[in-house]
Amino acid sequence: MTSHETGPSASETPADAVSAVAPQLRALRRRAALTLEAAARAAGLSPAHLSRLETGQRQPSLPMLLSLARVYGTTVSELLGETTADRDAVVRADAMEPTFAGGWTYWQAGGAGRGMQALRVHVPHGSQGDIVRVHPGEEWIHVLRGRLRLRLGDAVHRLGPGDSAHFDSLTPHRIAAQDIDGVELLFVHTLLQSPTAALCLGPATATTHHDLGEMP
Repeated sequence: MTSHETGPSASETPADAVSAVAPQLRALRRRAALTLEAAARAAGLSPAHLSRLETGQRQPSLPMLLSLARVYGTTVSELLGETTADRDAVVRADAMEPTFAGGWTYWQAGGAGRGMQALRVHVPHGSQGDIVRVHPGEEWIHVLRGRLRLRLGDAVHRLGPGDSAHFDSLTPHRIAAQDIDGVELLFVHTLLQSPTAALCLGPATATTHHDLGEMP
């Protein structure tokens, strides 16, 4: 889930990332033996929206990637087509390539293919502020730069640089950057490797897991 000093290289653009993600989304859905309709329902998306993600017509947001990773029993890294030769304990800063999805920029800050996923994330102002997330597991967020608005259930918290939040992901939650320059976070979550794990995404006004509709 940017460093303002680090941008995409000439060979890696948001469009490049989308073109790489789209066929991977389709391949992993088929590997999980799920129809488009079944996968979309499990991820809280409409079949039409998932189809557009698989054909590269829409960019997946990070919450969407997390949702689909749980549905397919895999990791965000595999959804993005990333591979690692080994499971080194150390991740060097110069090895963290930016990935772009739905306006978010993020870097893999931990080892790929592990149950606990660590990311450095930049969330632009106004991005995904209306998306509610509910899923099994835990999340830990640490603010590096900027100010974050975090809603947990009915409570609203405002976090600044150095502040952290650690919570049960079954608590409905959403985040939004308060500053025009966005907010930069360290984000750690437990990725449950189960194709039946439930994750629900939807507008802030949604009151049930079934009233989610298609996200913008």
